[in-house]
Amino acid sequence: MNAATDPATEEHVPVLIAGGGPVGLTLAALLARQGVRSQVIEADEGYCTGSRAICISRRSQEILGWVGADAPLVNKGLGWTAGRSHFRQAEVLRFEMPSEPTQRFAPMVNIQQFYIEEYAHRAIGDGAAVHWGERVRTVQTREHDVLVEIDTPQGTRTVRADWLVACDGGRSTVREQLGLQLEGTQYEGRYVIVDIRQKTRRPVERLAWFDPPSNPGSTILMHRQPDDVWRIDYQIRDDEDPAEAVKPENVLPRVRSHLEMIGETEPWEPLWISIYNAKCLTLPSYRHGRVFFAGDAAHLVPIFGVRGLNSGLDDAGNLAWKLARVLRGESPEALLDSYSVERVHATRENIAYGAKSTEFMAPPDFAFRLMREAALRLAQDDEAVRPLINPRQSSAIGYTDSPLNGGESGESGPSGAWASALAAPGAPAPEALSRDAQGQPFHLSTRFGHGFVALAFNGAPLGGLPPGVQPLQITPGTDPHGQAWRRYGLHSPGEPALVLVRPDGYVLGRWHGLDSAPLRAALQATGVTE
Repeated sequence: MNAATDPATEEHVPVLIAGGGPVGLTLAALLARQGVRSQVIEADEGYCTGSRAICISRRSQEILGWVGADAPLVNKGLGWTAGRSHFRQAEVLRFEMPSEPTQRFAPMVNIQQFYIEEYAHRAIGDGAAVHWGERVRTVQTREHDVLVEIDTPQGTRTVRADWLVACDGGRSTVREQLGLQLEGTQYEGRYVIVDIRQKTRRPVERLAWFDPPSNPGSTILMHRQPDDVWRIDYQIRDDEDPAEAVKPENVLPRVRSHLEMIGETEPWEPLWISIYNAKCLTLPSYRHGRVFFAGDAAHLVPIFGVRGLNSGLDDAGNLAWKLARVLRGESPEALLDSYSVERVHATRENIAYGAKSTEFMAPPDFAFRLMREAALRLAQDDEAVRPLINPRQSSAIGYTDSPLNGGESGESGPSGAWASALAAPGAPAPEALSRDAQGQPFHLSTRFGHGFVALAFNGAPLGGLPPGVQPLQITPGTDPHGQAWRRYGLHSPGEPALVLVRPDGYVLGRWHGLDSAPLRAALQATGVTE
């Protein structure tokens, strides 16, 4: 028997995470918060270089907040709510993302990916071991565990994991070992990505230029980042050699020309150069026995609309609580099937939006280019056309047909109807600014992320709540802005109701009245409890 199969040489872990990027590290931190120890292996020697994924959505900030990584992110990052697009030099669109003074987080925060990795890593504490400079060599799936051979600087070691989560990126070794392939569309249009350091007084917003005089025929995107860094993405011609396109002697003149055009005259220096082309690819299933896929290992979506890293963090938020419940013996293993159902659905929606944005930002053929130019020309004078060029930034996606949707019923309201579909089962639980018993303000989202929460409107749950479900009473006094009762679909501030929120901040079910029996039945019917 060789070392790879000798039980005496095997190291056992409940969860092995292949990939120590932002998704893998966030998953490890979420599991640690749930009391589950994991091990992370990462082929690189440390955090990534270059900006990479830079726009962190409000939903992602909430997920990072569950592990305490939100404070450094908000302190370091640059929040923004708006964006502008130009056709040549004329502004043709200004958009504002939904935001309000009482929100906990900005709609988007710009921050380099390596900071996200650092903050997620810090949040793990001693809840996981992170092994840098190690990579998956082989994967052997078995009925009750997964055997993984790992290459390390000291040689090969073997880990026996109850569960393996592949967060090892677009070129996933785990995916290759299982003989799986991504399916979908890959676009030909390429973008050079450049980080430069330059001081500027411009506001933080998404900036886009189509066919600018500085780079005729190209599309240019710009985002401010911390540390006086500009992130610049520009499209190259179809006939340009990608290897030549990223050489500094070809990149820097284009950057200089654009900076001069927009009046950015401060000295600047290049920091990082890369190249990218849009892909709309996904695995058909994210669960294969005891192996799960998350982030780029599961799906590749275009950067336009910033749905890549944000959807990967949502993968982590969805999977962590389910794995934890199964490992603790609180839920049957069948609960884990819902991870793939929900997240594949979300990916397909992200791909649909991403494909539309890609076809506008990098038209795949002459017909698309013609339609884009027509829309841009018309948008200069016609406000009705401008929504066609809106980039549709990432937002949390509802799980419309999830097996975990526990339904809704009622004893009041017209025929038991709810006043709003905003918090229907499968929807992200709406945010609301509330007050605790001492009158101190808090956001509802700060109560999510660990266990189930039952929002009890105007009274205590009758019959009590099952183990693992925490009550949170909401009354007109604790809901001073009326946000909670309106957003969760009540007809009046004094109406009694129960809303069950999952550990990942999604609504499982809602019921008029305070009888907890329907809530208990929903947990059993959805397979959360046996």
